[in-house]
Amino acid sequence: MEPEEETPLWRLQKVSGELIPQLLHKIIDGICGRAYPLYQDYHSVWDSTEWKHVLDDITKFFKFVVGKNLPDEEILQQLNQLNSFHQETIMKCLRSRKDEIKQALLDEIVDISSAQLQDFDWQLKFAISSDKIAALQMPLLNLHLDIKENGDVKSYSVEMNKEELQNLISSLEAANKVVLQLK
Repeated sequence: MEPEEETPLWRLQKVSGELIPQLLHKIIDGICGRAYPLYQDYHSVWDSTEWKHVLDDITKFFKFVVGKNLPDEEILQQLNQLNSFHQETIMKCLRSRKDEIKQALLDEIVDISSAQLQDFDWQLKFAISSDKIAALQMPLLNLHLDIKENGDVKSYSVEMNKEELQNLISSLEAANKVVLQLK
């Protein structure tokens, strides 16, 4: 039974050593469109039900912290109930693959070939960087999309800076040209 007060990643503490970074990187590979890790490689650690939770929890965690562009301090707060080895391993993995995850999230949003946009919302805010001495004002866009896929509505949230927004707009314009050519 899952403890109510603990982080959703508490199951990770069942694995240590070389397996934890390997597992995290394979899950990120899955997020990025490559193969997810196989249960048979971890069946000695988790039963099949726990395994599904592990995959789902870690995937949601990475997508959430990258999609929201959370600073390290906030990420570590979410990991505060894990031991320091697991915290450090997750943070190293996240730092090294953050750009790949962000691109995968953007690709997920752009891939609307079998989906229908139901609703969208946007907000513009200024971020004040806590790791800089001077107040750095950088405009950020919070984009919230509700996309209908196969009858199910899925919500996606992404925080983007000006450059990332321009890349998204360019991708959407290219997709629109392809759609117009198909008509």
